[in-house]
Amino acid sequence: MRVFLTGATGFVGSHVLKELLAAGHQVIGLTRSDAGERWLAEAGASPYRGTLEDAGSLARGAQRADAVIHTAFDHDFSRYLDNCAKDARVIGALAEVLKGSTRPLIITSATGIGARGAGQSAVEDVVDWSHALPRIASERAGAEAADKGVSVAVVRLPQVHDTERQGLISPLIDVSRAKGVSAYVGDGSNRWPAVHIDDAARLYRLALDHHQAGARYHAVAEEGISLRRISETIGAGLGVPVVALTAREAAAHFAWLAPFMTMDMLASSAWTRSRLDWTPAGPDLITDLKAMNYRSPREASEPVGQSA
Repeated sequence: MRVFLTGATGFVGSHVLKELLAAGHQVIGLTRSDAGERWLAEAGASPYRGTLEDAGSLARGAQRADAVIHTAFDHDFSRYLDNCAKDARVIGALAEVLKGSTRPLIITSATGIGARGAGQSAVEDVVDWSHALPRIASERAGAEAADKGVSVAVVRLPQVHDTERQGLISPLIDVSRAKGVSAYVGDGSNRWPAVHIDDAARLYRLALDHHQAGARYHAVAEEGISLRRISETIGAGLGVPVVALTAREAAAHFAWLAPFMTMDMLASSAWTRSRLDWTPAGPDLITDLKAMNYRSPREASEPVGQSA
């Protein structure tokens, strides 16, 4: 198929790109820069210039494709609410192009949206429409697209990691470096699910190759790693003390990250594994955290590693 891939030079999207090309698909890759165009061309994709702020540019890209995989997202989490609303607008624009056809639209969300209640694993067939996580906007936009006759599927992501990036854990490392301590809240028993980037990328490709309208997939390799264990690993890597904070102390210490630090986001991928014969094989989160370079802050540049 000819696939329009948003976020093609991003952390997740660049790996999805390689999966798609290796499987014989043609890829139109979204980028916002000259450097991104060069990288995509060298990788074997057809570069397409556009931005998330110009949803019309993305819609025009989708018109050229047999399928759309939407991985692009603005990862400035200090503006998370606004960025989730922007994502919903992009999904809406893509849907307008695809409505009334059988062309697949695969969008991205978060595993927390499938939460069933305290202490229970989030699952694929649950959508908590009242969830406080702003990423619910993406799933609402997907549901609205489905109502218009778009063939939508959703890939829900946990903390996606390798030895350079780890989802929300990357800014947590930045906070720990800046504050000189690695902290968790309370007893640190709350858990975050995780998946290695290569396993996540393979899941997107399988979701396309075995497309099922209305399906929701969980890219979860580990159902939950405690924040205490994550913080202890970060502390060892940075060579800083590990401390427990109260909920009151957390707000000042973590800033915008504070609400996430107390979330227990246990998530299952049992249905996904069975439906797509998907078996994660990459390193686990703690292994990658132990292997990463803690000596200097991450550099943010495109390409590769930022959303297009």
